[in-house]
Amino acid sequence: MGRRKGSIGIALITGVMLVGASACGGAGSGKASGDDAKASGTPSASASPSPTKPAGPPMLLETITPQTGTTVGVAMPISVVFTNPVAAKARATVEKHMKVSTSQPVDGAWHWFDDRRADWRPKTYWPSGTKVRIDADMKGVSNGNGRYGVRTYTHDFTIGDDVRADVSVTGHTMKVTRNGKLLRTLSINAGSAQYPTWNGTMAVIDKQEKVHMTSCSVGISCDKGSPNYYDLTLPWDVHLTQSGTYVHYSTGDPYPGSGSARGSHGCVHLSMSDAKWFYGQVKQGDPVTITGSPRAKAPADNGYADFNLGWDEWLAGSASGEGTTATL
Repeated sequence: MGRRKGSIGIALITGVMLVGASACGGAGSGKASGDDAKASGTPSASASPSPTKPAGPPMLLETITPQTGTTVGVAMPISVVFTNPVAAKARATVEKHMKVSTSQPVDGAWHWFDDRRADWRPKTYWPSGTKVRIDADMKGVSNGNGRYGVRTYTHDFTIGDDVRADVSVTGHTMKVTRNGKLLRTLSINAGSAQYPTWNGTMAVIDKQEKVHMTSCSVGISCDKGSPNYYDLTLPWDVHLTQSGTYVHYSTGDPYPGSGSARGSHGCVHLSMSDAKWFYGQVKQGDPVTITGSPRAKAPADNGYADFNLGWDEWLAGSASGEGTTATL
């Protein structure tokens, strides 16, 4: 399905949402970038003005994800979006001023998707129970383009239970585990041959009890006479990509599974009872891994699909390379 308005996730400095393209779209990568939102409201309580006037215009952070005080899943990256481009020559210094500390040592690295978005992810999934802090001390730090940081931003969050969902497109199943134990195997339908679902691992961006989805909003069809036209508000929506992939219930496919084999426009369909149950199990950052679709893996910056990059690919986008977190 497709929705009129979409959001990539919960932003971090002020808790606003990163706005982007929406649900079950059939085309495009829907890459997340700093253009997706403007932070509003006041900065986090940890932010404080520099005691001295900066040498140039301010360099500010637009968003930091996850939001401070939250509990997130094992695949959740730390995602920082800057208000203005950061030059390649300045990125190593900027990375060093974005300190990641944890309650137990974790190996990881920063990766720049473009000149405004940098994500830090562990080499493998976070250990459950890990407490994490990012201290982005930007005061006096140059972005290499004439701007200088004026604040320090601090976010603390916790890694919760290891909840994972593994979707087999060809098997029409989703296996949901918590801390390595199978909870349930659910019947699903995924995308049609015309609108296949992304493969790969996507960390949950957010979830909503109801989402207004339209085919016109994602470029599928604005023609009310088309068989691919829809304009629906559907329940129990777990958001996987900025380009519009959701796990949810669909009135057009109420009893998914190998028997019905009704293809979606790219989303993963569950029955009403299963969709409500799954909605109650997952949180931001829980990995949903989809296999068996003819489509490629979702681009790593299409939401929070960071683990779709191998570690060598991830390090190729880092200015300072792999490191071990500081100790909280």
